[in-house]
Amino acid sequence: MSEKFTARIWVLGDDIDTDIIIPTEYLALKTVEDMKPYAFSPLRPELAGQIQPGDMIVAGKNFGCGSSREQAPEIIKALGIRCVIAKSFARIFFRNSINNGLLLIENGELGDVVEEGKLAEVTPGEKVVYEGKEYEIASLPENLMEILRAGGLVKAMRRRNGLDA
Repeated sequence: MSEKFTARIWVLGDDIDTDIIIPTEYLALKTVEDMKPYAFSPLRPELAGQIQPGDMIVAGKNFGCGSSREQAPEIIKALGIRCVIAKSFARIFFRNSINNGLLLIENGELGDVVEEGKLAEVTPGEKVVYEGKEYEIASLPENLMEILRAGGLVKAMRRRNGLDA
């Protein structure tokens, strides 16, 4: 999880709640794969079909607010989003995301300067480089990095307890 990567940016605004990430009416579908096409549909119906594996979302404040549904970060990860950078995250969404192996980065500046479709280079725990300018980012505690490196909490605990290599 500490390796550097470059990703295409999708820009979203403030207060992207879990009902925007995955509307309630689609939670009855059997799998996250079935739900994926409806991600962000109240805001941008075409977005789920445009996101490519390895892309990132850059958003404003309070990303993931609303209900605590675990499907929200699961769907973002299933779409292939490499990380979400936002000014701030709802607390329960933040922890659900880490537990599902989705990297979240808080940064108060990027949401105001990035343009959709452009690329940014992310070095987790260090910096984001966009248009030649470096933006420092905080590192996550090692216990959370262990979870992210493993691909989620269940996988991390299986590794820690010797159940998986």
